[in-house]
Amino acid sequence: MLLLLAGCTSIYQGSESGPVPKEWSQTSAAVQPPATNKIPPAVKIIPAPASHANPPPLKTFPPAPILTWTSLDRWAAANKIAGPRRMPDSPVASYAVSSPRGTMILEIGSREATWNGVELHLGFAPEIIDDQLFIHGLDLQKNLEPLLLGKPLAFGANRIIVIDPGHGGGNSGTVSVRDGRMEKEFTLDWARRLKPLLEANGWTVFLTRTNDSYVTNSSRVVFATAHHADLFISLHFNSGAPDKKAGGLETYCFSPTGIPSTVTRGYADPWMEKLSSNDFDAENLQIALKLQGALARATGLEDRGVRHVRYIEVLRGQKCPAVLIEGGYLSNPHEAEKIESAAFRQQLAAAVAGALK
Repeated sequence: MLLLLAGCTSIYQGSESGPVPKEWSQTSAAVQPPATNKIPPAVKIIPAPASHANPPPLKTFPPAPILTWTSLDRWAAANKIAGPRRMPDSPVASYAVSSPRGTMILEIGSREATWNGVELHLGFAPEIIDDQLFIHGLDLQKNLEPLLLGKPLAFGANRIIVIDPGHGGGNSGTVSVRDGRMEKEFTLDWARRLKPLLEANGWTVFLTRTNDSYVTNSSRVVFATAHHADLFISLHFNSGAPDKKAGGLETYCFSPTGIPSTVTRGYADPWMEKLSSNDFDAENLQIALKLQGALARATGLEDRGVRHVRYIEVLRGQKCPAVLIEGGYLSNPHEAEKIESAAFRQQLAAAVAGALK
């Protein structure tokens, strides 16, 4: 009986597969005691104490993703904006849809789109069904609606921003193809140049590191939360090594739940994951597009677009809008020369500050 009691206790504690049955002692015939009218003399029957403990909570799972596809014509009519119009001079089938806030251009069969001339990446490629343009429901909810119908970005008084110079200490990041100078040096200089420009625009600014020190990615997220940040921006430079041709600017934000990431770099991409970062999907997208557009106009570098990712640790679990900027490729000799220029890094800083003014 002692063995049986121990086994029942284990069953009562529950499992991850479901709740504890009401009659937990009858979960299996294999654990039923044999029928008998005799009580062994060595066993003293002790009433079980009343238990006030609840069974362990069940695992909860996010809701199922939106699987519907929506006619953009009908959606536009319902929201009292002009329906999509075919772009006449486009080499591929492209459509534009506009509102007072701007214009989105979509390509049939492609996840690439543009918003007011800045590239962004959808979760699913638009399709033509019965001669109408159809959009996946999640792209409509997470990418089109915040831009075409959403409220403009606005930050209140006493705004706090955390600027994160990527890498540092023993984590040097990538290196310049020209002379081996390290990414960590350039990101810190960019952040130092950006800080006074933001402060002049009314922001209270904190840097996750102010010298060549190592800071874990999780600590950078905790730092932003501890400082009650209204916005978090991580600064980086890119590499395509050994390829020396890749170049341009990229801005990343966290992938909305149910939408595949634009890039995974070989990491897992759990579409149904929902973190606190997803509370700011609309703001993340709007901020990323503003920054990407400002940087592309200021530098003349190729616009490689706004991209959604899950694997970047400094974007995971943020309690405020958060983006990561790649300000050019250190593996590209032409761009590495620019990045090593103090004037170019000042240009990057001015572009970011101007976008957030």
